[in-house]
Amino acid sequence: MPDRPGYPRSRTMAAIRSTNTTPERRVRSALHARGVRYRLGQAIGTTTGRSIKPDLVFRSQRLAVFVDGCFWHGCGEHCRQPGSNTDYWQTKLARNVQRDRETDSRLDKAGWTVIRVWEHDDPTVAAARIAEALASVRSSGEV
Repeated sequence: MPDRPGYPRSRTMAAIRSTNTTPERRVRSALHARGVRYRLGQAIGTTTGRSIKPDLVFRSQRLAVFVDGCFWHGCGEHCRQPGSNTDYWQTKLARNVQRDRETDSRLDKAGWTVIRVWEHDDPTVAAARIAEALASVRSSGEV
């Protein structure tokens, strides 16, 4: 939804999905084609008490997958800083990146493996990476 006169930016921003995004659906489709099954929207409890909801969860293998949008998660290759309200956006996006690092750390401390996939990544390559991590966990006997 483009910005246009009489159409508030807040309405545009509210229309942006946080789950079931196109990149996420593409990765899920590629995994499904490989015969890999996963859980969606599964909360993972950590020692801090606040649960974390990865995009894809493989509970028995303790593998969490996040499909990150380039803009919202600060992709060094594709994230362009907005030209207006720059102080707000720089702070907001830096907070998102910091929260991602904290989430990775909390899951790691809880014994989980974390895979982050960028929205620009080829879904087939991402699915292969995830399947490889699953196979590695299974072969190591950590299940």
